[in-house]
Amino acid sequence: MKTAVRLRICFLLLSVWPAACALAQAGDALQMLSQFVRTVQSGRAQFTQSVTPPAREGQQVRTRISSGTFEFVRPNRFRFDYTKPFVQTLVADGQTLWFHDPELNQVTARKLGATLQGTPVALIASASDLRALQVDFELTVQAPADGLQWVLAQPRSREGQLQSLRIGLRMGSVGVELAALDILDALGQRSLMQFSRFEPQAVIAAQRFQFALPPGVDLIRP
Repeated sequence: MKTAVRLRICFLLLSVWPAACALAQAGDALQMLSQFVRTVQSGRAQFTQSVTPPAREGQQVRTRISSGTFEFVRPNRFRFDYTKPFVQTLVADGQTLWFHDPELNQVTARKLGATLQGTPVALIASASDLRALQVDFELTVQAPADGLQWVLAQPRSREGQLQSLRIGLRMGSVGVELAALDILDALGQRSLMQFSRFEPQAVIAAQRFQFALPPGVDLIRP
């Protein structure tokens, strides 16, 4: 009799255990995201970006791969330097978002405020805590994969260019690190940005986020 009771208890524990683990992982993922946006005030990393257009009948899908370096300081200052396959620079100085394409000899400048709202960069450089992030995104924990904890962020507004964003996080030697952003835009194009050599709390000179207009370029202000 005692053996039967013990077996029933064991089976009950086994049935509850996966759910309990899932709850723990869910808490861990959201806690890690909360810790990242609250405590990581600056950072530097290398990145590789893979952009895959939506599949279309009769057409071969080709993924475009680029790479470079990334830096940010909260709030609202960041820099992407693309080095391969083409040199391009994206700089936000807190007021203006600058995009320089040397091949086109062109610079595009946009006001930063409305440009960041509901975008992946808002996670990195704008939101001050999880509650602020939840103003623009509905957050759902996903199963761990590839050694990372994942959170799905879906924009509350359906009028933007972003369909969904998956945020991949890991614990590093000095805290939470951003490992990946898996972005699906409104047209079905997927952009997977993977970060390596992430340096949280990096000391970055203010000049890195100041953009000087190169002589002779065409300046566009949409």
